[in-house]
Amino acid sequence: MESKLVDSFGRQISYLRLAVTDRCNLRCQYCMPAQGADIVDRKELLNYKEMYRLTRVLSELGVNKVRLTGGEPFVRRDFIKFLEMLDFNDLLDEINITTNGALICQHIKSIEKLKVKSINLSLDTLRRDRFAQITRRDVFNEVYKTFELLEDSSLNLKLNFVVQSGINTDELVDFVSLTQHKNISVRFIEEMPFNGVGQKRINEVWDYEKILKNIERGFDSVEKLVDKKSSTSRNFRVPNFKGTFGIIPAFTRTICGDCNRIRITATGMFKNCLFDDGVFNVRDFLRKGVSDDDLKELFLSIITKKPKNGFEAEKNRASKVNESMSSIGG
Repeated sequence: MESKLVDSFGRQISYLRLAVTDRCNLRCQYCMPAQGADIVDRKELLNYKEMYRLTRVLSELGVNKVRLTGGEPFVRRDFIKFLEMLDFNDLLDEINITTNGALICQHIKSIEKLKVKSINLSLDTLRRDRFAQITRRDVFNEVYKTFELLEDSSLNLKLNFVVQSGINTDELVDFVSLTQHKNISVRFIEEMPFNGVGQKRINEVWDYEKILKNIERGFDSVEKLVDKKSSTSRNFRVPNFKGTFGIIPAFTRTICGDCNRIRITATGMFKNCLFDDGVFNVRDFLRKGVSDDDLKELFLSIITKKPKNGFEAEKNRASKVNESMSSIGG
């Protein structure tokens, strides 16, 4: 069977976001409730062999980039061994990881030897007290140490900063200033309503335009960069700064037009879009003893259901209560 994953809008799917766990060691306010999200029994999670097989089959259909998310990937036992397994897949060009940075320090040297290209480090503030307020955990020092070690490593480093009204918007310029002497990319993400308790009320909407205008006031000039096709961010640079910054219009969803992404949650739910409530549970299908060709036929079939954009996906949801981002997969 020779075919590629192409949806009904002609978009070729080449990027998988795979959640390796629904568990996390932090309790970020925008991601899950204070008591934590409801976690599933471990046997309901995909095991590493199942994840490898799904990734291999998808790579044979044209997926060449995988981002591993959680929850927090490094919470799951033997995650490094899984990275080593994925490294054997010769059809993958890129393996990337999104992490909160609290548990990764001891693994950086091992990761550098693998096909891992970049690490997205979640960091929403440079203040320890505010970090504890946002994450409900006092591990800022460990995360900042990770930041410094990753900056000195061979890995591409991106900082993910969720812009939260009334909490950290006064630090936007400070984070862009980090790019003056550091070869990093700071990405400002519009806050989304995926904290497991429904969309919260916010007094001031910090969308793409407002974020950019706030940053522009802090510098003499800001130059727009040429974005790669299917880039999730609109990217910029302050002239003569070493690094760059981008804004991800995650909630206003102006990046949907050339989307090349699919998601599989830690329990095996296939999602064509962040905003849908799941298309098919591939874990159950796998455990029935299906062949790789069966899996390929399944993926080729369900990719045709990929919605045009996130607004359509949300409109078609059966449930109006959004999951926690931890259970979706970052």
